[in-house]
Amino acid sequence: MAKFFCPYLKGEVELTDERAQHISERHPELLPENLNKLVETLAKPEEIRRSARFQNAKLFTRWFSDLMGGKYVVAVVVTNSGIPKQHWVVTAYVARKLAEGEIEWKKN
Repeated sequence: MAKFFCPYLKGEVELTDERAQHISERHPELLPENLNKLVETLAKPEEIRRSARFQNAKLFTRWFSDLMGGKYVVAVVVTNSGIPKQHWVVTAYVARKLAEGEIEWKKN
């Protein structure tokens, strides 16, 4: 398991081995080679949307011009409602355009 600090969530986001394997199998263009882009997306997102599908999930996004000719990295982070709060990546992927969902925060 790996943990990455996310300033927006004011805490660490976990990436379990099982979720990392899921991402590398379904989205091999992202993991393991571009793990640094996933980490940067969590640390310095350009936009955060509320998931249209899951109430407790947020989509962290960042554009990378050097990824496959220019693509977004999207990290889907779920937060539990317990104390202390825990955040973990359920999936992450590369996208040409952003998915639906209400914008919660956007970089100026």
